[in-house]
Amino acid sequence: METKKLFTVRNVVLMAMFGALGAVLMLFEFPLPFIAPSFYGLDLSEIPVLVGTFAMGPLAGTVIELVKILVKLVLKPTSTGFVGEFANFCIGCSLILPAGWIYKLHKNRKRAMAGMAAGTVCMAAVGAVLNAVVMLPFYSNFMPLESIIEAGAAINPAISNVWTFVLLAVAPFNLIKGALVSVITALIYKRISVIIHGR
Repeated sequence: METKKLFTVRNVVLMAMFGALGAVLMLFEFPLPFIAPSFYGLDLSEIPVLVGTFAMGPLAGTVIELVKILVKLVLKPTSTGFVGEFANFCIGCSLILPAGWIYKLHKNRKRAMAGMAAGTVCMAAVGAVLNAVVMLPFYSNFMPLESIIEAGAAINPAISNVWTFVLLAVAPFNLIKGALVSVITALIYKRISVIIHGR
């Protein structure tokens, strides 16, 4: 019943719009060279996904995340054999799903902030594991793993292997990304919510 209510014409249009906006934002990345090597680019594509999640629920957020990836592939074909897109989808969902579920329990600002905080921590944890298990082994086909570790060690000398790399570079990178996305979403959601819900 809930799925039927979600896929109304209005909601499908909104999910498509948020997904397309996320895809465009995904194309604009900037590095955080004081935290992680420059080949890690931060984008703000989760903002429209998170807004859509708060407005329509966690299931809608997952659909928007998927639409975002599919539209991005149309705008810019994969350069990672879809591994990067898969990781982006999983890491994005690890932010928006906890945030959406917590907010759905009681829709107020306190719950939204708690949800985004939980989502940010979850995203950092999932991002670290995915990088260690999937992303870094994949990228080692193009750049020696030792070189990736060395690039991290140049920023933080405590980095010496894959796990210290993901704990000291990737996890803080995703914590900053999650915090930035959360702050911007908190600032704009009320205004956008009025437009979405007409009140």
